[in-house]
This record gives sequence, C-alpha cells and structure tokens, in this order.
Amino acid sequence: MSDLPNPAAEPGEQTLLSHLLELRTRLLRAVLAVLAVFIALIPFANRLYSVIAQPLLEKLPEGANMVAIDVASPFFAPIKLAFVAAVTIAIPAVLYQAWAFVAPGLYRHERKLALPLLVTATLLFYIGAAFAYFLVLPTVFSFLTGISPEGVEIMTDISRYLDFVLVVFLAFGFSFEVPVAVVILGLLRWVTVEQMREARPYVIVGAFVVAAIITPPDVISQLMLAIPMALLYEVGIIATRILLRRREAETA
Repeated sequence: MSDLPNPAAEPGEQTLLSHLLELRTRLLRAVLAVLAVFIALIPFANRLYSVIAQPLLEKLPEGANMVAIDVASPFFAPIKLAFVAAVTIAIPAVLYQAWAFVAPGLYRHERKLALPLLVTATLLFYIGAAFAYFLVLPTVFSFLTGISPEGVEIMTDISRYLDFVLVVFLAFGFSFEVPVAVVILGLLRWVTVEQMREARPYVIVGAFVVAAIITPPDVISQLMLAIPMALLYEVGIIATRILLRRREAETA
C-alpha cells in the first residue's frame, strides 16, 4: 500500500496525513539513531560498566568487590547501561528530528529562540551528569563507605548500583535545567523578573528540599545539588532579563 496521500482526499485530510507520515519518518530516524549507537556500544558494554563503577571501586576497602546476586546480572547490567548510554549520546539526533518536525509550524522569532534553548538544555543535562560522576559520586561513596560499621563487609550488587547511579545522573541532569525553565517562564510572561527575584528565598528552600529527597542522606551531597540549583536559578534570572531587553529593543 502506497504511503502517498490520496489525491481524492480533502485538503484537510491530506494535510493531516502528510503530518502523520512526517511524524512517522522522524520517529523512525530517531529510533534508528539510538539503535545505531546502541549496537556500536554493545562490544564495549563491560568496559562502560567498569568506568561507571570506578567511583565506588576506588572507595571500597582493599580486597572488597562488587557482586552479582542474580544469575543474569553480569549480562543484563552492562547491556542496560549501554542502552542508557546510547539514548544519552543520541539525544542531539533525537532532538534534531523533533525540531525538524515542529520547526515549520513555528514563527520566525519562535524558531530563533527555541533552537538555542534546545541546545542549551542538552548541554546543561550533559554538564549535570558529568558533575554527578566526577564530583558527587566520589563524595557520596566516601561518606557511605566511611560510616560502615566495623565488621560489615561492603559488597554492592551490580544491578542495584547501576540503578542508583542512573537515578543520580538523571536527578543532576534535570536539576541543571533550571535556567532553561526560568527563561521559558519569563519569556512567556508567566512570571516577571521581579517576581522571580521575590521568590528567591522560596526557591533556595525548595532546592534544599529537593536535594534532601533525591540525594543520599549526607549533608555534602545535598549541598552539592542545592547550591548549584540556587546558582543556576540566578543565571536563569540574568538570562531572562537580557533576552527580554533584547526583545524590547527589536520591537522598538
């Protein structure tokens, strides 16, 4: 059966069908991008897991190792990590397909603003995940291994460790999106810059509450999430003020 729109169909039906076909094409390309990266990473799955496990292995007592409780964990844990890594690496390609689908329906000023926000959001997510890996995880594991009771041997299951690390990566990756969220709220006129400034104390308290919920129960890791969130909120306010002034100058 042909994918071409039916010439006898109504104009509205042709438009809807063409949009659906375009959406299918974009989704297929996004999935193929993820699959291509995933297939390329499969031979390196064990090596990827060794890299992810390094922050914990460096803090374990001498002679201690990680364990695999489930029989299939040595296979599925690295494969799961490879898939998550593939999705993360392919995010630019996936976002490009989403952008290519919605861009024709946007006004010129909307396209001019949306693309930088999309790129910035992607970079901030990567920066948040890198911050978690290089700074937060070593600090957290130093604390957790340091408070282990005497006589208790630390043997972390590889699957549970992976789940813990992925949650931390996602938490910090999305937390670093605060400036983008602030800019969007400001440019849409849902919140003014003055209201953002007045809400600063509540945002700081909220950042510490969020940090207390999604980080391990130690003060250091909570501070390492709450303080960047508060600082990024300030960055969002500054960026919003600059963009609003630029918009006013263009419309003047």
